[in-house]
Amino acid sequence: MPPSTQTAAMTQEVENKKYIDQFGPSIGAEVVCHKVDCQSALSFVARDGKMAFYAYTIVTSGSATIRYNGRQLVLHRNDIYTYTPGYTIDVVDASDDYHALTLFASESLTFDTSLMRSMIRTAYFPFVALHDPRLPLTDTQAALLLRQVENIMDHQYLPAPLRGEALRHLYAAFLLDLLAVQEHIAPHRHSSDRTEEIFIDFIHLLPQHFAEHHDIPFYADRLCITPIYLSRVVRQVSGRTVVDYINQMLLGEASWLLRSTDLTTVQIADRLHFSSQASFCRFFTRLRGVSPKVFRERG
Repeated sequence: MPPSTQTAAMTQEVENKKYIDQFGPSIGAEVVCHKVDCQSALSFVARDGKMAFYAYTIVTSGSATIRYNGRQLVLHRNDIYTYTPGYTIDVVDASDDYHALTLFASESLTFDTSLMRSMIRTAYFPFVALHDPRLPLTDTQAALLLRQVENIMDHQYLPAPLRGEALRHLYAAFLLDLLAVQEHIAPHRHSSDRTEEIFIDFIHLLPQHFAEHHDIPFYADRLCITPIYLSRVVRQVSGRTVVDYINQMLLGEASWLLRSTDLTTVQIADRLHFSSQASFCRFFTRLRGVSPKVFRERG
């Protein structure tokens, strides 16, 4: 691994542990669970609107409204919401009776472990559905996944030599049960393992580089394939285009910056590497339907 890549990976892992310690039990584990209520949900603030780990939230009562990558979503009882690192998120509102269980898992464990990677490739559905990462569960499905999360909670305070291995296996069991649930609604897939592996690598790269790189050749070069082949793979696996994924990331980031910061449109355009304020405004208006100025005024 080149020194720069190694340094970036180490920095990311520090962020992972910091966030997990902040929002889950302070045990420094790769996998932790946390009970969430109305007060803790509304007090949640993600650094730069993002989190550095995967999170799976199962709503047990009440409802909550969140903004995910610029789009407002409402979570209800028995919904499971999957958060993917790098996407903007903030909690808008929660009912007084809102309760949920959230499982946090470090990005390195989820993406770099071969067992986890294999399951993520098979169960890619929540990472493809960037527009709506919610999944409504039946009572039986919710009870099954809640038991897995509660089992992790029961094991997360084990002595250090035993805890890590136990939690990794329990996380794998949770993902397998989640896979079984997803199989009921995910479209039938005809992609090869290699094709889906390329798609996952693209999804992993995107949150890290979208602000600076809006072009398909950059991602294709990082994946050692041609732009045409990357476009074909993404279309085959997800039914969407590479440009669509990049644009949705840019739109979500721009929406969050307009709502949550005092940056001017010139500064946002520069931060997101648009050639000019005018090009950024045209892009935002085309995708959001209103200008950045009107969007910010509406709150």
